Amino acid sequence: MKLQHSLRIIFAGALMVLMTACATAPQSGPAALAGTWTNSIGTVWTLNHDGTFQVDLNENGQPDVWGHYTVSGDTLTISEVRGKTPKACKQPASYKFNRMGGQLHFTLVSDKCKLRIQNVTQPWTKK
Repeated sequence: MKLQHSLRIIFAGALMVLMTACATAPQSGPAALAGTWTNSIGTVWTLNHDGTFQVDLNENGQPDVWGHYTVSGDTLTISEVRGKTPKACKQPASYKFNRMGGQLHFTLVSDKCKLRIQNVTQPWTKK
């Protein structure tokens, strides 16, 4: 009987810690995006706190694309793109984002780069 009660207390404590961790993950602004993310295609996207980013498209640990980004509310704007990318992908782009814990989802606002649209609109998982 005492064991069941102890297990309930431990489970309740673990649940509270987990809920607190989820609640403290930023949902908007630059802090919500900063970190290293990966999608189902295998792309690795690192968004830095200073507004810069790097993308590893072929999983070799080297950035293929890099540039700058800004966040306003729940909108990400990508700019100043450089690297191995088509001309249309060097243009600015905007996406709405939604973060739920370690998951990140983007919805297209405006972008002329089909390759980036295919990549960015995949679900992302924090690495």
